[in-house]
Amino acid sequence: MRINISPGTKKTCQLNPCLLKTSASPSVLFCLPLCFPVHQIYIALNRNLIVESLLLLVALIWAFNFTVVKVTLDQVDPMSFNAMRFTIATIFMVIVLLRRGQKLIIHKGDLKKIVLLGLLGNLAYQCLFIFGINFTFAANAAVMLGTIPVWIALLGHFFFGEKLNRYKTAGVIFAFIGIILIMEGSEKGITLASETIIGDLIILSSAFVFGLYTLYTKQMLSRYTPIQYTTLMMLTGGVALIIAGMPWLITLDWGGVTPMGWSGVFYSGFLSIGAAYMVWNYGIRQVGTIRTAAYQNLVPVFGLLFGIILLNEHLFTLQYAGAASVITGIILSRK
Repeated sequence: MRINISPGTKKTCQLNPCLLKTSASPSVLFCLPLCFPVHQIYIALNRNLIVESLLLLVALIWAFNFTVVKVTLDQVDPMSFNAMRFTIATIFMVIVLLRRGQKLIIHKGDLKKIVLLGLLGNLAYQCLFIFGINFTFAANAAVMLGTIPVWIALLGHFFFGEKLNRYKTAGVIFAFIGIILIMEGSEKGITLASETIIGDLIILSSAFVFGLYTLYTKQMLSRYTPIQYTTLMMLTGGVALIIAGMPWLITLDWGGVTPMGWSGVFYSGFLSIGAAYMVWNYGIRQVGTIRTAAYQNLVPVFGLLFGIILLNEHLFTLQYAGAASVITGIILSRK
């Protein structure tokens, strides 16, 4: 920033209401921190910290959700489960929208995009995930879902103008390697046997779909608030999932669903879908797609912690190394 100041005069910095005194010669080049909107920088940093703290919480919610889903699916079939939890998530988001005083609007020319993204991010992704996990092992599924940041990085770099720097590239690689080490270090390890290959490919395709959905979401968040956008996604893709699950809901043995099963439905609908998706969208808008997606790789790390705390499990050396690699990757992706 170049400011011309005569000797002995005062000028007010245009970027900050501070007064600068100088006895220097005319045409002096100033680079003073006080001339920048420090309070605005502080607010932005504070917002980033809050959003990234919430993304940590989302990773915790999703890590525990694997156990919740596993227990609930013993009582409720996958399609009924999806329909029930998305009903709860949709109602939750409509309530949040109304309580925040925001209007549910669709800008001109966006209707087709909103519907397609709702179907892509909810109907397509959730169906691929819920059916794919039934044909493979949890360790394999975790590794395949760990490719979400990889897909986001590659698609964003080549097709969405989100160029990778060396730190973000290294971060994506470290995080993905970390997930492989965590899962390979478990007692069961990773297998690509013929009986799981179909499930592995389905989960891998779901990761691709969610990565693509995340990148398109960033574009839409320039015109909609995260609350508006999440609500629109629930009212399109979420409602489509509910309709698709109707045949299974009709034949469901409602009396066979225990309080534990209902707890799983509410946990998954309210926290892992409604609240988590809203925070995810805040993250995309505030800190970007790659930094947001990096937190998804913390899910297996927190899964290990739950195993230690709740199930008294023990970690193997590779799992410690994998957790360290994931954390390193997240730190690098923030550069």
